[in-house]
Amino acid sequence: QVQLVESGGGLVQTGGSLRLSCAASGSIFSINAMGWYRQAPGKQREFVAAITRGGSTSYADSVKGRFTISRDNAKNTVDLQMNSLKPEDTAVYYCNADLVTIVNVEGARATRRYWGQGTQVTVSS
Repeated sequence: QVQLVESGGGLVQTGGSLRLSCAASGSIFSINAMGWYRQAPGKQREFVAAITRGGSTSYADSVKGRFTISRDNAKNTVDLQMNSLKPEDTAVYYCNADLVTIVNVEGARATRRYWGQGTQVTVSS
């Protein structure tokens, strides 16, 4: 079994900071890209940030310059440092990871995107 578990959400005032963490565990062969999405009430889930195994990053325009994504390949974790938070950042934040797993005794591999359960971030005005 493979799972992603997020932590670090909470309530913060406008201009404050939060750090989200996500840990992947289970029978993982390797991890390709990892990232974060968010979903605000009544809205569709949207991309926030992503990072490749090699460390290349990409961000949504709405968070550039405020959020920083990082990962630890040895620990299978991805973090999202969020600074200068705004009320419009309020959402449930989900981490995802493209995980490679071994699917049979012959060693065949499969790649699939896994999602965490989400963590609430609320920014008060």
